[in-house]
Amino acid sequence: MFGAVVNPISTVSSSASANQMATISLRNNLVLVSSSHCGHALQFLFSNYKFRTRQVFLGTWNGRRGGFRVFCQSKTEEMQIRRYSPFLESAFLDRNGAFVSDEWQAVPDIWRSSAERYGDCVALTDPYHDPPSSMTYKQLEEEILDFSEGLRVVGVKPEEKIALFADNSCRWLVADQGIMATGAINVVRGSRSSVEELLKIYDHSESVALAVDSPELFNRIAEAFGSKVVMKFVILLWGDKSSLASEGKIPVFNYREILDLGRESRKSAPDFNDARQQYVYEAINSDDIATLVYTSGATGNPKGVMLTHRNLLHQIKNLWDVVPAEVGDRFLSMLPPWHAYERACEYFIFTYGIEQVYTTVRNLKDDLRHYQPNYIISAPLVYETLYSGIQKQISTSSAARKFIALTFIRISLAYMEFKRIYEGTYLTRNQKQPSYLASVYDWLWARIVTAILWPLHMLGKKLVYSKIHSAIGISKAGISGGGSLPPHVDKFFEAIGVKVQNGYGLTETSPVIAARRPNCNVLGSVGPPIRHTEFKVVESETGEVLLPGSTGIVKVRGPQVMKGYYKNLRATEQVLDEDGWLNTGDIGWIAPHHSTGRSRRCGGFVVLEGRAKDTIVLSTGENVEPVELEEAAMRSSLFQQIVVVGQDQRRLGAIIVPNKEEVLLAAKKLSIVDVNASDLSKDKMTSLLYEELRKWTSGCSFQIGPILIVDEPFTIDSGLMTPTMKIRRDRVVAQYKEQIENLYK
Repeated sequence: MFGAVVNPISTVSSSASANQMATISLRNNLVLVSSSHCGHALQFLFSNYKFRTRQVFLGTWNGRRGGFRVFCQSKTEEMQIRRYSPFLESAFLDRNGAFVSDEWQAVPDIWRSSAERYGDCVALTDPYHDPPSSMTYKQLEEEILDFSEGLRVVGVKPEEKIALFADNSCRWLVADQGIMATGAINVVRGSRSSVEELLKIYDHSESVALAVDSPELFNRIAEAFGSKVVMKFVILLWGDKSSLASEGKIPVFNYREILDLGRESRKSAPDFNDARQQYVYEAINSDDIATLVYTSGATGNPKGVMLTHRNLLHQIKNLWDVVPAEVGDRFLSMLPPWHAYERACEYFIFTYGIEQVYTTVRNLKDDLRHYQPNYIISAPLVYETLYSGIQKQISTSSAARKFIALTFIRISLAYMEFKRIYEGTYLTRNQKQPSYLASVYDWLWARIVTAILWPLHMLGKKLVYSKIHSAIGISKAGISGGGSLPPHVDKFFEAIGVKVQNGYGLTETSPVIAARRPNCNVLGSVGPPIRHTEFKVVESETGEVLLPGSTGIVKVRGPQVMKGYYKNLRATEQVLDEDGWLNTGDIGWIAPHHSTGRSRRCGGFVVLEGRAKDTIVLSTGENVEPVELEEAAMRSSLFQQIVVVGQDQRRLGAIIVPNKEEVLLAAKKLSIVDVNASDLSKDKMTSLLYEELRKWTSGCSFQIGPILIVDEPFTIDSGLMTPTMKIRRDRVVAQYKEQIENLYK
């Protein structure tokens, strides 16, 4: 009997030579061979497919030249491919002769290493879900193995796409790693996304099943999904199946049911030698796709970033230089796990025996005080929120306490400024290196000033900053990523003795490509490249590589760069060249190397100045495509031109060139001004345009906050439009930089 990893009916050809051709046809209970050298055909068959053989009956020549028939009494059986994470499942496979690696080949391999090293240490605490959860490293490994086996039981196959639409929790982590461990590919997004966005991602990714956060989310998307996509099954991570508004057409499993199925299957698993009669075992390859992460949301054509196991393993193996975690360190987690920054950092920290505590925006303040984390990994918005909270507390204090606190903060800000000078971490883009004598004078003056300010700085630390520390914890560092950290926030935390390290990355780079180090935390930069990562800055038009200190388009190359955009070769070729350089779409420069002077330790550090491409990244880490909002607004006759802004801010804003005649007519119709009026005050115009903007953009994914009204249109002559009449977004933002900053004050 033949069993093959091919369709029951298939045809394969083998060319033995120019004059000899072999053809094999498998048709249920028959193998047909047509060749003057049938041996070549059989050799090809057995070398390319895996068969299970019990009986083979060879027939005779059928009277036609070159014809030979091979009969098989039984029907062809297809063997199942079982893809496995080689190190994670090595305990079962090693004793039975399957391929086992001593090194991590796939992301789930990390869990066996961590379980062996930190087995009984607490890996995670999830206090806000029902039920609250806490797991050791050994328990976490077992749960991942059970979940992955449960997925195999319900029919998940290697390379299938499983949509994982859920928020940060311990069960998200288990589901994510369980899917990867089967060789399947997870497609991730959070529960706050719109139904349209989730449907677009599910459909474009060709997902076959869904793991969903809660009954509430499933009920919200069920109608749209049920009529437009195919789902083999649904897995409910949290909540009760009885809360689902479903007619029962799709099989639904809760989290515990998948674990139970997997546990029973593992207990009753046959000996490996017997299992080989049913399965073809294949180890996950490092270059296999691990996950699809969509970056464009509901706007434009979806772009699914294909990240491989190798991409993510690079992050796991190389982030310790940035975050030197130790066994027992406590991390506070609050970013959405589908965000590549949170995800890669979680994988990394779990390889060092830390404890991760899940929190929420609502509970952050209390959890900082209660858990006193050593580290927090989050977006700039968290640090802005902490900064605002501290400033508010100071401003509402008594006059005397307010004066004392603000005085000490000013002294500490000055102290840290001069400290950076003598330590050589004062950032500059000047390519010319200062003379030795000038450097010595600069260093000496900075040392004298810091010596004078040091006692006052230490007094402020004792009287003021220690109270702040006890309220927020973060005893080692806060790691900021997913957007730019505002300079005033950066300097404030440095002054009060809370280390905040800024980093840089993209979803397309898994994501971290540069980050500030604990021992060289250069403010104003995003740090040097992490290991095995190259940067260059090029001129936007010619592609010429620019000298350090010169502003241009930032490009990056390294093992963390994505495989490409899923089903979007054109978009891939636009950002990724044949030499592996990824165009980040960001504008920046690389600090020059100086051997002396105030910036002698800054050489090679990367500095970002903005986005060359249209995408806006808010301080929350959310990506916004402004074209959707601009196109919606331009449907109104009151707007002549509009540019949406908001890079690194909490919310979006807009620069508007009004159509003054239409605005005046609208104001008269609404009785805002007299029918004989010939002009409109700026305040009334702003109010009218703001309401008009809200009206036309209400259906968009994001809303616009403050607006700036400008009189002069953007033109080709002013340099604010291209010859093809496209607005030069970066130049508009640069020209109105001060006014934009004032919008957010």
